[in-house]
Amino acid sequence: MTKIVFLRRDGAFWGFEEHGHTGYGESGDDVLCAALSAMTMLIINTIEISFASDVEYNVNEGATEISVRCRAALPDSGADEDKRYAIEGLFKGYYYQLNDLLEEYYDYLDVEVVDD
Repeated sequence: MTKIVFLRRDGAFWGFEEHGHTGYGESGDDVLCAALSAMTMLIINTIEISFASDVEYNVNEGATEISVRCRAALPDSGADEDKRYAIEGLFKGYYYQLNDLLEEYYDYLDVEVVDD
């Protein structure tokens, strides 16, 4: 099972951590894991390239752990308001997408929000 923990501060989503393999398919052929990886890389690339913002991320394939954080999504970051809403919207969109996936893949995913 993959557990995804979203980080939220003052109502703003600003990062997430993913732990574990989904177990939906065999390693290398797990379409659910591939979907999570693709969505995660889309978020990282969009923040870095399209929004020209710093994003902290770490991918540990051996331990199947990924962490992604972008302080520009936080209200007190000093980032341009439009950019802040766009980045926070990416994180929030991923959260809602995963909740939709939970309807069918509840045995393979766990989604949580932590207020820090």
